[in-house]
Formats: sequence, C-alpha cells, structure tokens
Amino acid sequence: MTRHISPYHAPGFYDDALARGRHRDIVGGRWDETGRLQMQILREAGLLPHHRLLDIGCGSLRLGCKAVPYLNPGHYWGTDLSAALMRRGYETELADKDRLPPGQLVEDKDFAFPGIPVDIDHAIAFAVFTHLPAAHLGRALIRLRARFPRLQRFLFTVFLADAARAQEAIRQPDGVVTHPDRPPYHVQAQDVAALAQSAGFAARPLPGRLPRGQILWEAIPA
Repeated sequence: MTRHISPYHAPGFYDDALARGRHRDIVGGRWDETGRLQMQILREAGLLPHHRLLDIGCGSLRLGCKAVPYLNPGHYWGTDLSAALMRRGYETELADKDRLPPGQLVEDKDFAFPGIPVDIDHAIAFAVFTHLPAAHLGRALIRLRARFPRLQRFLFTVFLADAARAQEAIRQPDGVVTHPDRPPYHVQAQDVAALAQSAGFAARPLPGRLPRGQILWEAIPA
C-alpha cells in the first residue's frame, strides 16, 4: 500500500470529501472555534486592517471568513493544495465576497506562492506543517523570506518532541499521537529554530494552549 506524505496528497481525497459536503471537517474540524482562535492570534500579534495577510493552507476559509471582514478589502490572500476546496469555502462560507476577489485564492502545491504580491506583510500557516515533513517547513521559510521583503511576521504551528523521544510515536497533550516519519508529524524545537535561522528568520515558540497540542511559533525576519 502506497503511503502518501499526508492524507491530503492521496489521489481523490478532495473530490471524495467535497462530494460528501465535508469541506469543514477535512481542515481539522472545530470550525468556528479554531477560526476565532486564529484571528485572535493574529490580532494579538499586531495584525491591523491595513495589513496584507497571506493565509497559507487556507483550505475552505476557516480563517478567511473571519479575516476578510476585518481587513481592508483585497488585503487577504490564501493559498492551498486544492483550488476546489478554496472555491467551496468561497462559495458557501464567505459572506463578504465583495471584499475578496476570487483570484486571490491561489492553488499552490509547493510553497511557491505564485501570483502573490510582494507587499504581503503578515503570514500564517495553521495546522499545515503538522501534516508535512520538516523539509517542507524549511522550503516555505526560504521562499517566504525571498518573495516577501516587507514581511513582518510569520506564524505557524508544529507538534514538538524532545530529543529523547523524537524517533518514536508520542502522545501529545490533547491525545493526538504524532510521528517522526508519517502524519501527523513532530519535530524538535532546535530543528525548527535552525530551519528558520538558515532561511533568515529568528523564530521562537509562543505560550498558550492550541487545539490538539500544537505549538505556535513566530518567525521574524532577522
């Protein structure tokens, strides 16, 4: 049986989920709760209506439904592995469609950020790198630093493991079991910091309890 780097990369995953009306469920559930939490995190980090936000792995706009009404019109951009999932969120969940041109939801399979304007100043990737090997986080950090010279802050989540247990399965505080080599993935804090530093960021974990035991990190251009 072929193992994919994440369930989202399995052929037919999105087609099946969308056919069953599960566009909310497949982005992790806790739709309203998590969307509100993401918005709170961004505002506490200094996001203001005039800022330009990039929501990496935006899915069916769980955060977008909260951020679009808050930001100035046209100041939200989203990327995701699936254009169909973003389109479903836009069509069924977003109340303020006149504030978000649909062309600002961009399919992106490799953190290349195609067509995203260079004046992005805030970015977030919530529950994205928990489903991908650490190399993908490193690639995203390098490309963010290169593509967006005005970026002030990048917020992202990971599952952490200490060095003594990094190569085994770990039960996280909310009960999720994470792994070094299959999803959901965990990483060591020093590895996250090293990836960020090599990409030109200074990164640190932030306090607070997140769903399923994720840890929020802040990366600031060095």
